[in-house]
Amino acid sequence: MYKRILVATDGSTLSKKAVKEAIGLAASLEAALVVLNVVPRYPMSYFEGGATISPQEVGRIEKDWADKGQAIADAAQKSAEAAGVKAKAVTARSDLVATAILAAAKKNKCDLIVMASHGRKGISRILLGSETQQVLTHSSIPVLVLR
Repeated sequence: MYKRILVATDGSTLSKKAVKEAIGLAASLEAALVVLNVVPRYPMSYFEGGATISPQEVGRIEKDWADKGQAIADAAQKSAEAAGVKAKAVTARSDLVATAILAAAKKNKCDLIVMASHGRKGISRILLGSETQQVLTHSSIPVLVLR
């Protein structure tokens, strides 16, 4: 059925649930797993009078975020391998999380995306957006959403 599954994780409790389910699914299907963590870029302010941060400091902060993101993906990869699932840990740097998830799925030739959804509704969904909804809308492969 599925040969390569991408699971997106940010290290939250909810995304850890998605990782656990993706590992179980991959094990039962004898599929490979790609664990993805999307790392944001440092927000730059273009408003005059805003506090300026040196490029070195921005670089240090982005490296710290990337290292933490890789640690999250690596931990999920180790859990998968402990369950007998072949896994690969991947990080992507992007402010567009849904786009990064879709690009990683395509690049790694995945045939299923597994991710969690907070299930936000109303004003919180409008204000915070929904990466899961964007993935569902634009994905050409199946998406398994967990709550």
